[in-house]
Amino acid sequence: MSHLIRMGLFYFLNFCRDRVLPCCPGFHDVLGNERPSAYMREHNQLNGWSSDENDWNEKLYPVWKRGDMRWKNSWKGGRVQAVLTSDSPALVGSNITFAVNLIFPRCQKEDANGNIVYEKNCRNEAGLSADPYVYNWTAWSEDSDGENGTGQSHHNVFPDGKPFPYHPGWRRWNFIYVFHTLGQYFQKLGRCSVRVSVNTANVTLGPQLMEVTVYRRHGRAYVPIAQVKDVYVVTDQIPVFVTMFQKNDRNSSDETFLKDLPIMFDVLIHDPSHFLNYSTINYKWSFGDNTGLFVSTNHTVNHTYVLNGTFSLNLTVKAAAPGPCPPPPPPPRPSKPNPSLATTLNSYDSNTPGPAGDNPLELSRIPDENCQINRYGHFQATITIVEGILEVNIIQMTDVLMPVPWPDSSLIDFVVTCQGSIPTEVCTIISDPTCEITQNTVCSPVDVDDMCLLTVRRTFNGSGTYCVNLTLGDDTSLALTSTLISVPDRDPASPLRMANSALISVGCLAIFVTVISLLVYKKHKEYNPIENSPGNVVRSKGLSVFLNRAKAVFFPGNQEKDPLLKNQEFKGVS
Repeated sequence: MSHLIRMGLFYFLNFCRDRVLPCCPGFHDVLGNERPSAYMREHNQLNGWSSDENDWNEKLYPVWKRGDMRWKNSWKGGRVQAVLTSDSPALVGSNITFAVNLIFPRCQKEDANGNIVYEKNCRNEAGLSADPYVYNWTAWSEDSDGENGTGQSHHNVFPDGKPFPYHPGWRRWNFIYVFHTLGQYFQKLGRCSVRVSVNTANVTLGPQLMEVTVYRRHGRAYVPIAQVKDVYVVTDQIPVFVTMFQKNDRNSSDETFLKDLPIMFDVLIHDPSHFLNYSTINYKWSFGDNTGLFVSTNHTVNHTYVLNGTFSLNLTVKAAAPGPCPPPPPPPRPSKPNPSLATTLNSYDSNTPGPAGDNPLELSRIPDENCQINRYGHFQATITIVEGILEVNIIQMTDVLMPVPWPDSSLIDFVVTCQGSIPTEVCTIISDPTCEITQNTVCSPVDVDDMCLLTVRRTFNGSGTYCVNLTLGDDTSLALTSTLISVPDRDPASPLRMANSALISVGCLAIFVTVISLLVYKKHKEYNPIENSPGNVVRSKGLSVFLNRAKAVFFPGNQEKDPLLKNQEFKGVS
């Protein structure tokens, strides 16, 4: 009888093996094609994960191969796309986090209750839907899970048969995510986005593959809606990145910098799980210009190259990180005891009892859970040093007199000097006093002599305070300076307009006075004889005094001085 049972079981297993999927498939049959060796399974055990040799409940979770026509109807209104990302690379021993986000068809989204609804006023290929729900899982849960009030039914389980975690709000989680890597799997109930963290202490170094399969609720069963995979990397080298910044450098991404200006190097260690938070980190720099090695515990450093050329930059980062403890040394081989020494030791041990565990051999065998190991990271770059514009200054600002046809504009000349290479272009940005709202931008080529002295003329529309940014540039550098300038008011009441009006008024007054004088003269001529009398002299002097006083009122001071130049107010901060 037992022989017949064994034969039947043999034929049954062969029958299952010849099918597309085994009749009782395991996770490795469903989730991946590669099966790791027994050694890999033993040495890559992930905490909280299960072996993919466990059985998969295909009745609740049907398995569809790629190309199966049923995928087209797995979701109402189109296909769901799953996006898998991670914060790889991960230093061995640290945690690596995987995130899966579901992208629904157009006009669909997940609401606060976990249902899938149509967005308002959004049209897709089918137009506006009268039903606001794509999937109303809340109503389904209320109708189907009234068995014992807790929802603990046979269908609220994962593919391996483990029950869902029942905590407040679990009914709003309607997607089942199955993560698979290194011959192990992890199941998670969630919404349209989930995250899973894995400790990499037991993960083999190098690139590894993570696969995720996503199911949705469908009555008392589940339907696959998406599959995605991504490569992650575990390394024993500290992931190191370096950013470089230099004032006046035109393009920091080309690794070309300027001579005689400091370059700021900032080291960024990729440690998203904060594995090295409590580690002492040392940075050893070699700048390649024969200035020696520079060691620091600061992640930023400044260095100035004083020669042109190409230099090799090298950085080594060292950190003491938690790591595996070394195995205890083997015990020494026993030697033949000295009789006299053995007698003395036995006598000492029997008269002087010691506390348990004082034997140094016993202490060395106690594993130390806080062992540390030095980890290293490296960064190399080749940088080029060239000449560039090192500094720019505004040394003078001069108001240029405007002709009368442009009464609301002002011309100002900026006298500019620079150090370093000769600029080929100049740009000015005129903004409000806060230097935030740009009003005008002008760029133009310049031809500068070896002294690097040039005059830049710019127009200002109206009076007020302006922020002026002036930039000189060449192929490799941009040098900037800024200043605040106060442009005086130029309305008709300004000194220049008053002077012009005074000239016109005095001209008219002179004509008027001349006419009156002629009339008075004629009148007096009728009653007085023509003679050189003192009265005539007095009147003549009176008229001269009147004209002089009128001129004094309208033309005070020296008329050779321009009142605009006298009253200009430049408040420069360069």
